[in-house]
Amino acid sequence: MLDAFTALTRGTRLVYSRGLRRYVFLPIVANLLVYAAMLWYVLGHFGGWLDGWMAMVPGWLDWLSWLIWPLFVLSLVLIVFFTFTLVTHLVAAPFYGFLAARVEVEATGRPPLDDRGLAKTAVDALGRELVKLGYILPRMALLLVISWIPVLNLVAPLLWAAFSAWIMAITYLDYPMDNNKVSFQDMRRRLKARWWPTLSYGGWVTLITWLPLANLFLLPGAVAAAVLMWERHYRGIETDKALGGPPQAR
Repeated sequence: MLDAFTALTRGTRLVYSRGLRRYVFLPIVANLLVYAAMLWYVLGHFGGWLDGWMAMVPGWLDWLSWLIWPLFVLSLVLIVFFTFTLVTHLVAAPFYGFLAARVEVEATGRPPLDDRGLAKTAVDALGRELVKLGYILPRMALLLVISWIPVLNLVAPLLWAAFSAWIMAITYLDYPMDNNKVSFQDMRRRLKARWWPTLSYGGWVTLITWLPLANLFLLPGAVAAAVLMWERHYRGIETDKALGGPPQAR
């Protein structure tokens, strides 16, 4: 059984092997530029955002300021993290989709089912990212509201952590699935059908994204790991809408 950590280890070695290294350079450069620009902006505004949030705490909760303040800081850091992640993946999506296709050929000996050309693949990858954003943003907004509500925001960091694992799984496992003509809705069914590999993989990728600078070099490995996970855990799942039943393993 291929677990998420093993897939990430193998995937990272694979993308830096001879023949695949050249496909890693462009996404690293793109992410580095985006990170530098966003980090400069966040460092200049973080203090003001935190002061604004603390000003919303009602006076009768002043005695809980020692607890509310660090929770606000943690929630704000998580929100900034999600924003960073969404923007960088939007920029790098065409590169990651192409990298996933090359990894699939290298790892399995056969190309993905996708028969689109390079240019159309890049354009469609951006469209797929917009579909993901349409799924992610309303749920992210709900968590943002919870993070602003005193007392209720005590559970916000836990909700953000679980949400981040699910979203990281959707973000990366979608690359090989999109390359194999799996719709976004079908992809989510497959992930739910294998919920433990999905959340464990998403949790590890979340941890990787929190490693400053190192994540730029490790995230291409997460793309390769997604291909290995797709091959082992998700390819053989049938999600036939016409049958109207739950996903079945072949």
